[in-house]
Amino acid sequence: MAAVTDAPAIPDYRPVLDHGFVRLDAVMADDLSVVNAARVSFARHKDAMDASDEGLIRFLLRERHGTPFEHNSFRFHIRCPIFVAREWFRHRIGSFNEFSMRYAKATEDFYVPAPEDVRTQVGKPGAYTFESVEPELAESTRATLESVYRTAYEAYEELVEAGVAREIARCVLPVGAYTEFFWTVNARALMNFVSLRAAETAQREIRRYAEAVESFLAEKMPVTYEAFVANDRTAP
Repeated sequence: MAAVTDAPAIPDYRPVLDHGFVRLDAVMADDLSVVNAARVSFARHKDAMDASDEGLIRFLLRERHGTPFEHNSFRFHIRCPIFVAREWFRHRIGSFNEFSMRYAKATEDFYVPAPEDVRTQVGKPGAYTFESVEPELAESTRATLESVYRTAYEAYEELVEAGVAREIARCVLPVGAYTEFFWTVNARALMNFVSLRAAETAQREIRRYAEAVESFLAEKMPVTYEAFVANDRTAP
């Protein structure tokens, strides 16, 4: 399945992995929204930011007064492998709508890691480290994945052509297949997502997506983002 929108024409677009992207579909968020959400407690409203407002944002984030960071909205369009989406959907403070392989033809795109991203895990559960593998193993891994994907997709097409419902035929597809979804989230929940999924302990693939999402937070709410970074990337 091709991406919903032709990638080169997409504004606010960040390519991720081999066939994925993060696109900011709509935004109603800025630093002033945080200021006014906080100052309503004193029946005050600001039309423009000044230095005192920047200080207020830093205070709110540092002291973890979180609700003023909830009165805004980012709507993202995401294309990622299914295994990344399943990790993403664990972050329940947000709204999701996902592409359905019950109603539409399944994607023909599958995630094949770059050679440097084929890795081995060393250590015990919960305390793994990851190391690169030898080039020969990296290439054979990539070849195995491509072979499995090709076979799986051919089986999917054969089932559909034979009259099997898509909702059953999709069962043959691996979690490396790409999916798409819309994600609407406020800045507080977005910072929580970034703090966890852009961390070194997160899986490398979802980290790439978290970094793309983070770039939009930094662009649209720079004062909030700077305070977030100064606060050791801890969400309020």
